[in-house]
Amino acid sequence: MHNTNNKFLSGRRVALCGVIAAVTLLAGCASLETGTPEEIVKARAEARWKAMVAHDFKRAYGYLAPSYRAVSSFERYNEKLNGGAAWAKVEVARVRCENAEKCTASVRIESKPIGVMNFKGNIITGVDETWLLEDGKWWLYQKL
Repeated sequence: MHNTNNKFLSGRRVALCGVIAAVTLLAGCASLETGTPEEIVKARAEARWKAMVAHDFKRAYGYLAPSYRAVSSFERYNEKLNGGAAWAKVEVARVRCENAEKCTASVRIESKPIGVMNFKGNIITGVDETWLLEDGKWWLYQKL
């Protein structure tokens, strides 16, 4: 009987190790971004702008290149965002990759002016964002 218990416990340990390995593998795969560089950059740019529109600047800050975040704090970044407009609608219209490590996302931004009397409607502008591949992941390049 003692030998049967050891086999049972040993089998449970092997099964538990298998479950842990599968969960770890799936978690790792879930974090991988798949698709062409253009598709990945478009998805990341859209996610960042979704955070910006929601005023979730902490999440948006997370899309900035690690090299930028190493020298510029979130507090400094957040101070720069105090502007005179509220984003109403943002669309990543196009992404073009110049090479394997640099892409440009063309973004169409629709904003509502703040503090401007007698202005009805939105202001439509555009911006080209530079996205760089750093440490295997695409990040927004931000000037200091």
